[in-house]
Amino acid sequence: MIQAKLLIIEDDQKMRRLLELILRQEGYEIITSSGGAEGIKKLQDNPCDLILTDLQMEKMDGMQVLDHVKKNHPGIPVLIITGYGTVKTAVEAMQRGALDYITKPIDNEELKLIIRRALEVQNITLENKTLSQGIKRKFSFESIIGNSPPLFLVKKLAEEVSNTGMTVLITGESGTGKELLAQAIHYRSDRSRFSMVPINCAAIPETLLESELFGYEKGAFTDAKISKPGRILLGNKGTIFLDEISEISPRTQVKLLRVLQEREIEPLGSTQPVKVDVRIIAATNKDLMELIKQEKFREDLYYRLNVFPLHLPPLRERKGDVRILAEHFLEKFNIEMGKRFKHFSEEALRILDDYPWPGNIRELQNTVERVLLTCKGEVVEPEDLPDNLGQILSNLIQPPSLLSLGLSIEDIEKRVIEEALEKTQGNVSDASRLLGVTRNTLRYRIQKYGLQG
Repeated sequence: MIQAKLLIIEDDQKMRRLLELILRQEGYEIITSSGGAEGIKKLQDNPCDLILTDLQMEKMDGMQVLDHVKKNHPGIPVLIITGYGTVKTAVEAMQRGALDYITKPIDNEELKLIIRRALEVQNITLENKTLSQGIKRKFSFESIIGNSPPLFLVKKLAEEVSNTGMTVLITGESGTGKELLAQAIHYRSDRSRFSMVPINCAAIPETLLESELFGYEKGAFTDAKISKPGRILLGNKGTIFLDEISEISPRTQVKLLRVLQEREIEPLGSTQPVKVDVRIIAATNKDLMELIKQEKFREDLYYRLNVFPLHLPPLRERKGDVRILAEHFLEKFNIEMGKRFKHFSEEALRILDDYPWPGNIRELQNTVERVLLTCKGEVVEPEDLPDNLGQILSNLIQPPSLLSLGLSIEDIEKRVIEEALEKTQGNVSDASRLLGVTRNTLRYRIQKYGLQG
C-alpha cells in the first residue's frame, strides 16, 4: 500500500522532531521545514498529500502558507497547529480553507486521528472528482454520435446555450436522444456541480405528478405522515428535465408557470412559497402548438418553455449517421456481451441505411443488440438482420422484374452484349465465352447493334 506524503512546517525544532517521529511511526513519508517560505519552496519540488503547519511563525506565518497553498495547490488539504490562545485565529483559517486544526499541547492519538480523517476526506474528494469527470465525459456533446449536418447544427446550438441558463425546449420524435442532449447541456453548464433531476411526466400518474414535482407538507392529504420535498426542490441550483411535458395536467401547468415566472414553488398543504433556483429543460414528441389550438396546453406556458428551441432530427434525415451509430453500438455490445464481432458487411450496412427507422436511435440500438445475440459469424451479414428489415433485404438482393423495365428482347440482348464487352475490355473471344455463344455469333450481334468489339 502506498503511504501518504506529509509536509510538516514548524519553526520549533523540538516540536518539529516530535511530530516527525510520531507520524513516521504511522508509516507516513515525512518532509520537514523550519519556516513558511522554506516549506513553500520544498512543496514545489516535493508534491505531497497533506500539509501540517504551525499557525504562529516568524517572517511567514501559517495563514500566509494557507493562502499560498489554496491559491497554487488547491487540492492539498492543510491542517493548522495552534496554541490555546489563538484558537479564534485557527477558526478563521478554516473559514479561509484549512481542513481542520489541532491545539497545543498535542495529543498524539488525536493528531493521528485528525490526519487519518483528513486523508480519507481527500481520497473521497479525489474519487468524486474522478467520478464527476467520468459522468461529464459520458454525457458530453461528444457522446452524441453522428456527423450529419442536421445533428451538427443542433449540437452547436446546444453548446452555445449551455452556460446561458436559458430555458430550453427540445422537440423530436421518440428515440431521437432528447434526454441525452439535455444531459449534455447540463454537464457543460455552470450548474454541473449540482444535480440534474429527470422527470418523465407521462410515467407518473396525474394525481401524483403535482406532489412529486412540488412536494407536500405533513397532513396535506390522508397519507402525508411526514413532509416531503418535491423533485424541483431536490434539483435546486441544478437542472430539472421535464420529459414529455405535453402530458401534464392544466392544474400542474399553472404551478409550473409560476416556477418559471416567479422562481418559487408552493408545496401541497403549504401557504408559504419556497424560492428555488433551477434551470428548466423540457422535451416533447408532440406538436405543442396543435395542443394549444385544442386547448390542452397553455399558450403562456409554451412561450415560457420555448425560450430556446432545439429540434432533434429523426434518424432517417441524418444521412450517414446510421452506419456510424451501428458500428458504435456493435463495439459497445461487444464489450458488454464479451463478443468478438468485427463489423457489418457492406450489404448489411446498405440495408440499415435504407430502413426508415421509425423508432429512431432507440430502435437501431435494440436491433444491433438483438443481432449480436443471434449472429453466428464474426461479420454481420444481411441474413443476420431481423425480419422487420426483410422487405428492404429482398429489394436489395432480388433483381427487379425484367418485364417491369419495359424493354424489348432486342434491347435486353444489346445491353447484355454491351456489359460483356465492357467486362472483357472489348475482347470478343472472352466475351463470347462469358455469354456462352460462338465468336461468329457474337460478331454478328455486335454488327447488328452497331457496337464496338
